[in-house]
Amino acid sequence: MADKNENKFLTYKGKPLVRSGNTLYYGDMSDEYVVLLQILSSKEVNGVDTAQRVSVQLLSTDPDLRPKERVIRKSEKEGLYNAIDIGSIWLERALSGTM
Repeated sequence: MADKNENKFLTYKGKPLVRSGNTLYYGDMSDEYVVLLQILSSKEVNGVDTAQRVSVQLLSTDPDLRPKERVIRKSEKEGLYNAIDIGSIWLERALSGTM
């Protein structure tokens, strides 16, 4: 019997959060938009690497668009929390159609 938590992702505000190295994707790839977070720089705090500068991009998941056309909004934030916070706001607004 398969484990119930198999194929589950870490979530933030009910949406999947997937990390590969210094790149994080926030949102469901089957939705119209997702957020791309790229850690640009980090520093060591108490022996743990902590994200310092983070690039945030709201991307369309439309496969017919060229890569440059997929970027809807972008910004750079200090710290991972600030980056994912603005990314979640952008994503929520884009998915609801109020952007």
